[in-house]
Amino acid sequence: MAKQLIAAAEAEAERVGVQMVISVVDNGGNLIAVHRMDDAWLASVEIAQNKAWTAVALKTETKALEEATVPKAELYGLNTTNNGRIVVFGGGIPLKKGDKVIGAIGVSGSSVDDDIKVAQAGAHAFEGLVASHNT
Repeated sequence: MAKQLIAAAEAEAERVGVQMVISVVDNGGNLIAVHRMDDAWLASVEIAQNKAWTAVALKTETKALEEATVPKAELYGLNTTNNGRIVVFGGGIPLKKGDKVIGAIGVSGSSVDDDIKVAQAGAHAFEGLVASHNT
């Protein structure tokens, strides 16, 4: 299933015209799979994994953390916790089966908007796979 999510995300990255790193983790934040497209930034390997880890650890999309973590906001400094693994900008999406988070996808390699689009493509593929499995 992780390979199918990565394939869907990679197809979107190619459509957008960017080189990405795509990571999938399980519900414990453990790496299931990672794919670095040709010429994607090396720094994006760790960032993509941390986005996925953040999404599963906090059970929320990483883009939802952005406003709450700016100076003087309620969660300012959150990104300094957990040995700096918390990512507070878009590109990490939890993967849910029903109401339960069972993993996450994290994407890095371009603008935050592109990272979100590519991560959403992988998350949509996951939703389709879960729906077809439940029927």
